[in-house]
Amino acid sequence: MNDKLDRRKFIGALSVGGVSLVVGLPHVASASNPKPALLGGPKANPANFPGWPMFDQTEEKALMEVLRSKSWGRNGGTAVTNFEKAFAQLLGVKHCVGVSSGTSSLYTMLGALDVGPGDEVILPVYTFIATYNVVVLNYALPVLVDTDLESFQIDANKIEAAITGQTKVIMPVHMGGSPADLDKILSVAGKANIPVIEDACQAHLAEWRGRKVGNFGLAGGFSFQATKNLNAGEGGVIATNDEKFAAYCFNFHNQGLRGRATTAYNDGAGTRATNMRLTEFQAGILLAQMSRLQEQSNRRTDNANYLTKLLKEIPGIQPAKLHEGATRSAYHLYMFRYDKAHFAGLSREKFMKALQAEGVPCTGGYGTMNTDRYVTELANNKHYLKIYGEKTMKEWLERNQCPQNNILSEEQGIWFLQNLLLGTKTQMEQVAEGILKIRKYAVELGKV
Repeated sequence: MNDKLDRRKFIGALSVGGVSLVVGLPHVASASNPKPALLGGPKANPANFPGWPMFDQTEEKALMEVLRSKSWGRNGGTAVTNFEKAFAQLLGVKHCVGVSSGTSSLYTMLGALDVGPGDEVILPVYTFIATYNVVVLNYALPVLVDTDLESFQIDANKIEAAITGQTKVIMPVHMGGSPADLDKILSVAGKANIPVIEDACQAHLAEWRGRKVGNFGLAGGFSFQATKNLNAGEGGVIATNDEKFAAYCFNFHNQGLRGRATTAYNDGAGTRATNMRLTEFQAGILLAQMSRLQEQSNRRTDNANYLTKLLKEIPGIQPAKLHEGATRSAYHLYMFRYDKAHFAGLSREKFMKALQAEGVPCTGGYGTMNTDRYVTELANNKHYLKIYGEKTMKEWLERNQCPQNNILSEEQGIWFLQNLLLGTKTQMEQVAEGILKIRKYAVELGKV
């Protein structure tokens, strides 16, 4: 299909009552029954999107090689070291340290920086809870910054105001696999002389101005959890160009040991550590999964670009904006905003229910972390009250007001997961078709 859409034909579909629902697209339901699936019509997408994870004999061979080696842990095997070298080469960084999860990558980096009680760490409010948890596990104070609605990323223009004399780290998240505004973040951090840790857990192969993310801060953390674009069920890696910091991270994740010896403790890297090691089995799977990572990434990018062209033509649907410097998104998530005013007031929840009925899986994404009881109860945590005092903790709650994120999380944000983008061009058209049907019959759907 020609990707150069005829805009007038596509827009004409919004009110057309003729031969097909979407005149400009060849793969659509006929006018004989153009109703949404919830109202008795056919599904826009009758087929399944590709499942996840994907594997073949490559993974089986890798697992059997580790099994037969009888060296299943990194202190004795070679798979983890080989993966670290391969992933470092892929990212264009000097050093990688494999760890047990994406959460472990962030926890290890904060540990290597000796973040602890009395310190503050700046992070986005719109992120997976792990970004918050690693700060709290160190008894540091997580400072939540509001969201930029258009990009779903941390609002980099609000970071400077969140900095205090206690700020130890700025930890932006490349949300959904799209880079945060690194130019602005690095400028603010540099002026304040505060290290930047990139939470790149969703951002494998994403690029900022032609360089892979993970290259810009002091270091970056990646996740290989089951849903991620590079997947070993669990696992993670730290990427850095700083040799000394890489050594500190290795020590921290390896019980304070410099290497495979059991008596050589680290020098000058703090007085605490733990076990966050990646296993040989995980590394073997990752090496196998890397063989198809670039091709899958290219397919997601092509489909995301095409889907964006389609969805931009639908009033009330606004795909997440990429910042100017973002030369590539990993598209771990395809994120867009939904405006019910263009859908006859149909709530986001009913819109998603109708879209799911069309054979298009979707989710409302992250919630309002700053108002979640799991987070707000930190103000009453006995350890935090002992460290910071009641006055500081009450002020902390007030600092964490994020009105833009409330709008995104409660009213507008919708995600498609990465495996949807591994579908066909026809399926991208069917996604748009499903949304158009919902828009046309929004009044009726509001009554269901």
